[in-house]
Amino acid sequence: MEKNELNKKPNRLKDRKVLLSTLWLFAILNYLYCDIITLMDSNILRQVLSGIVRNIHMTQVFLFGASILMEIPIAMVLLSRILNYKANRWANLIASIIMTVVQFVSLIGSSTGYYIFFSIIEISCTLFIFLFAFKWSKPEEQS
Repeated sequence: MEKNELNKKPNRLKDRKVLLSTLWLFAILNYLYCDIITLMDSNILRQVLSGIVRNIHMTQVFLFGASILMEIPIAMVLLSRILNYKANRWANLIASIIMTVVQFVSLIGSSTGYYIFFSIIEISCTLFIFLFAFKWSKPEEQS
């Protein structure tokens, strides 16, 4: 490593953006793997195949709404890296609140052990994103 590389100050704005993006990716992977495990649960799989899961009809409107909802963390992986400080902070605050509330609501009713396990991880992650974005003070240099 060259001497100049050691003397460079870290770009804290870039580091924060990368961490937020990575946290959203971590949340997405947990959402996905929980869904995969859920499909291995024969009781839930039968409900999915019937089109009614926990008394919720899997209509095209419901599935479209779920698609929009899941696009939030997917978009945040990219947006966390490219938005300026102010927009980035607000986007992370809003998205993390939405995803945390949705995950809490999804726990209402009967939930399995594995679903609760993943929910704890997902909620912890989105709450951390919220706190991390909330404490984010304006950087001296914009990126």
